[in-house]
Amino acid sequence: MGMLDVQADRVRAGATVEFRPAGTSMVPLVHSRQRVRVAPADPAVLEAGDIVLARVSGTVYLHLVTAVDTPRRRVQISNNRGRVNGWTGHDRVFGICLAVDDVPRPGAQAKVRAPDSPDPKGAPGAA
Repeated sequence: MGMLDVQADRVRAGATVEFRPAGTSMVPLVHSRQRVRVAPADPAVLEAGDIVLARVSGTVYLHLVTAVDTPRRRVQISNNRGRVNGWTGHDRVFGICLAVDDVPRPGAQAKVRAPDSPDPKGAPGAA
């Protein structure tokens, strides 16, 4: 289990976390080892351009939402270099990036899942 899997589990359980992801696929939005703050997301209100912590095809990524398919309750996840990772359901979108090195992401706070609302699987803190 990788570092992003551990963070995804914590966020899915309702925690807001800070960590330093490695890699260059999100430059210039997130540089390698920059501190990010991620809170549980309300996937129903996500938009293209949001940075989310999500599982796509078995791998957890901190990547961009590049398309939204509301009727099918899914979002497309891509890096910031043009690589599309694929579509993933709302139940596999764990969190939204609120800040990078304490610089707030515009509009992200409004997309945080309320603490008392169920996660996309249907139960508060369900795993």
